[in-house]
Order: sequence, then C-alpha cells, then structure tokens
Amino acid sequence: MSTVESKRELKTTGESKKLSFFHVRNWLGMPLGVWLPLLARNHFAVSPSSIPQALRMVLFGQFNTAFHWADRLIYGRRVARTPIAQPPLFIVGHWRTGTTLLHELMVRDEQFSYPTTFQVMAPHHFLLTSGFLPRLLRHALPTSRPMDNMPVGFDRPQEDEFALCNLGVPSPYLKWAFPNRPAPDDYLDLDRISERELKAWTDALVGFVRRLSFLDPRRQVMKSPTHTARVGHLKRAFPGAQFVHIVRDPREVFPSTVHTWKQIWGSVAFQNPTFEGIEEYVLSNFERMDASFDRERKLLSEKELVELRYEDLIRDPVGAVGKVYERLGLPDFEKARPKLEEHAAQSRDYKVNRHQLPDELWSRISQRWSGYIERYGYG
Repeated sequence: MSTVESKRELKTTGESKKLSFFHVRNWLGMPLGVWLPLLARNHFAVSPSSIPQALRMVLFGQFNTAFHWADRLIYGRRVARTPIAQPPLFIVGHWRTGTTLLHELMVRDEQFSYPTTFQVMAPHHFLLTSGFLPRLLRHALPTSRPMDNMPVGFDRPQEDEFALCNLGVPSPYLKWAFPNRPAPDDYLDLDRISERELKAWTDALVGFVRRLSFLDPRRQVMKSPTHTARVGHLKRAFPGAQFVHIVRDPREVFPSTVHTWKQIWGSVAFQNPTFEGIEEYVLSNFERMDASFDRERKLLSEKELVELRYEDLIRDPVGAVGKVYERLGLPDFEKARPKLEEHAAQSRDYKVNRHQLPDELWSRISQRWSGYIERYGYG
C-alpha cells in the first residue's frame, strides 16, 4: 500500500481535532461511583485547561447515578431473567486494521443487532434513557471521530470496551483519560489478573450483553480491538461465539495507530498528553495482542474463526463479507447483499489517512512484529 506523506508528517500527527467544551466525550456516562475513583487512582492529575470538563463529569455523574438506580429498579429483575439467545459474533483485530468498517458493513444485515454509541456511553441506564437522551444530546456530538473521517452518531455501531469503562471495569482505554499515567494494561489480555478480577470483568461484559438482549433478542455483532487478546476468555464466557479476525500491513498499522492515539489523547483526555513513549506503547501492545491471539486461536474450530485481510476488504467489501458468511456458516447472505452493496457504495468516498514509515522505524517494527509479518505475508 503506497504512502505519500513526508517523514515530518509522522511527527506532527499529534495535532488533534479539538472538541469544544459542549461536545460529548465517551466518559460522560460514568456515574459518580466510577468517575471519582478514576480521579483518585490518577491522583487528580487534571490539567488546568481540563478542569471544566472534570467538573462537568461531576454534574453528569450525578444524573448518571440517579438514572442508573431508576433503570435498575424498573428493569433489573426482568433483565436478570433474560437469556442471551445467541452467542455474539466478535470482530477482532488490532486498531486501524478495518474493524470499524467491517462492523458497519455486517450490521447492515437485519438478522444482527449491535451496541450503539449511546448504549456503550450509558450502559447503566440506556434501557431507561435511550428514548429521550440521544435526542437531547444529538447536537453535542462531533460530526466525525477525532482520528479519522468516520462519521459519528448515537445510533451507530460502537465498541463495547467503552461500556466496560463506564461500568467501572478496568480497561486499557482508561489511558485515554489520563495518557501520562500508567494504564491498567493487565486488562488487555486478562492473563495477569486474579480469578476474582476475571470473574468481575466477565460478569460485567455478560451483563451488558444481557441488557442488549433484553432490548433486542437478535444476535449481537460486537467489535473491540482489545478483544483480540481475549479470544479464549470470550469463548468461555459465550459458548458458541464466533470470531472474525482482520489483519493489515504493519507499515500502515503502526503509524496509523500512533496517529490515532495522539488524536484521541489530545481530544478526550483530562490532562495535556506528552506522548512520551508512545511508539513503545504501540509496539508492545501489538506484541501482546498478537501473541495472545495466536495462542488462543487454537481453541477455535473452523466454524468459529475466519481471518480477513484489510486489503481484500477495501478492494471488494461485499465479496469479503460474503466469504465471512461462507466460512462461518452464517445464513441469508443473498438477502443481506443489497444493503451491503448500498452501504459499500456510500462509503466509497471515505478518505484513508496516509503515512510514511522511515526505513529505520520499519526495521524495528519488522523485528518486533516478525511473527505477524511472516504469518500473514506482509514481509
């Protein structure tokens, strides 16, 4: 895949698309019982310019706490009795490999449901508030994501990892809030946490999926890059779950991920990011994710896992999705084809960010990520 930017561009991608004070951030669904401990764990290291946002979190936290208890009072018992009729289909892959594009495509099929942006932002109370809060807040959403040109909307598919953050479950994404502080990286692959912590994590995710199933019994298509390192845990939590793993040329993945973290940290954090050690952060997380996935993929049968190349998805989106259906034995592809073709046509003008990778940096990447490069033919 060609690259057209200069070396200088790779160094300047930390310039973020700034959000206004009134723009909704992914943290605004946190109740006080989640927000205040997060502040304390990070030693209240809020930059002066972000103090208004931190105070706004306290205000929203009070509403979220009240809505949570009302939601639980009204729906709690019924949700607890709701079965998860079908195990989810998980889309996994490192950041910037096309997981969002594939997610957007697959949920065009009406046999599937998915977590929406509002549901992951307000996991405590979306059953109670989804009928009115998205309408009240619709003008507070940015038109696109800070790191690329993908559109944003409360009803669009979104990563369930954000729901875990707002539920108070440790997540690597909490580094987005305080990028200069250590993140709970043990929750990337879940291999270093205790049995009690693993049970709490599993219960939170299963509980969220159960709430989604209460609202819509169709099969959920879930997408979070972090799940790439958790395949074995997800298989045990959701027997019969299936996985689509998407891969992409590391020459694009590395600079695009660095660019993404700079954009996001500069847009939604509560402290001014220094970006110190960001390249090592990307390199090491990729290594852990790939090692975990390569180990745990052996737990999956041929009908539980299909792998897809980003380059094939971009070249022929509908054909690539068709292969996913075929490999996993999913029904009714031809019925879904017209809507897939319509969405693919609408996305045809989407502009992909381009990056140049200096030779010395590619040498480091090719050494650290050699297993992935050889396995998927990106040498």
